[in-house]
Amino acid sequence: MTETSLLQLPPLSLYVHIPWCVRKCPYCDFNSHETGDEPDQAAYVSALMLDLEHELAFVSQREIQSIFIGGGTPSLFSAEHIDRIISGVRKRIPVAADAEITLEANPGTFEQQRFSDYRASGINRLSIGIQSFDNDKLERLGRIHDRDEAIKAIETADAAGFDNVNLDLMFGLPQQSVEQAVADAELACEFDPAHLSHYQLTIEANTFFHKHRPVLPSTDTLWEMQQRCHDVIGQHGYTHYEVSAFSRTGKQCLHNLNYWQFGDYIGIGAGAHGKITDISRQTIQRRWKHRQPAAYLSGTLQDESCSGTSELDRADLMFEFLLNALRLRQGFDFELFEQRTGIDRTRLLEACNNIDPALLTLSDSGLSTSQRGFDFLNDVLYGFLPEQR
Repeated sequence: MTETSLLQLPPLSLYVHIPWCVRKCPYCDFNSHETGDEPDQAAYVSALMLDLEHELAFVSQREIQSIFIGGGTPSLFSAEHIDRIISGVRKRIPVAADAEITLEANPGTFEQQRFSDYRASGINRLSIGIQSFDNDKLERLGRIHDRDEAIKAIETADAAGFDNVNLDLMFGLPQQSVEQAVADAELACEFDPAHLSHYQLTIEANTFFHKHRPVLPSTDTLWEMQQRCHDVIGQHGYTHYEVSAFSRTGKQCLHNLNYWQFGDYIGIGAGAHGKITDISRQTIQRRWKHRQPAAYLSGTLQDESCSGTSELDRADLMFEFLLNALRLRQGFDFELFEQRTGIDRTRLLEACNNIDPALLTLSDSGLSTSQRGFDFLNDVLYGFLPEQR
């Protein structure tokens, strides 16, 4: 069997997880915890910095290309403590001068001065969890904001000087009509954000909606919603560059692109995950942290923030790469595949024989999905599962 080697380190990003939110949404399966008592922000930031110092042994002084502060609701943290995170990272590891630095924020947590201060601390991209502009749908989703607060959040971000803003939108909401979904997409586009995330509500295990399933649109209705919303977003000049992501020219999310192109990333914070390539050992390791904030805080003080690690097995490595890279409309080059996996392209080409050729587009230099394959990506990926090869 032909193999290559891991010869080149991929770009490196940093993910910072802040696990608290005001209220847990019934559809959310992320590692988020209702605040209850006010979390000790200073103690948590100190733990993040210790966590980062522990991770440096695995990445030396590689340069960070992007930072993403996610949650939870990171905008619950004060500008002072967000600044401590950004400045603390810069003191410990090189950060590219043009690094994209994103903060997730939810409507209802927006204050003009706070967001101006976030901008001054180095945050240069906001991702705002709008989800919908329909008050009935927001209530069904358990969101703490309404339509007016969603609009105010967008206006506040603009007034604070942010010119790189993502709006998160969901479709397929409980008892949502096609017209209501299209209206959400239309209104979002009218605000002219740099980036739109548009994805279907899915029912995940261990959520309130999984135990108490709401009435959701039919499969046919979901398909019509998706197609009509995508048409509206495209008509407003956005490029559909990833399964659930649309952007203005040059405004793709660089942090997520690194994930989708199988780059490396450090994960710090409760429940954060990381992926690190080690050329000397010819391994790719995944690392994850304690999920519960209390366990994370106490573990970090004892140099035990990491709750588990695993090395990616060669048998699964191809699928892991494809699971990410085929989300991109442009697909990927074979050279990138070999660089990031250490697997010769001939193995990939052999695996393509298991896939309906109508779902793939093969060229001399790379692989992407056809339009039909892009629309039915799960069908494509199923054929690449190790047990199917």
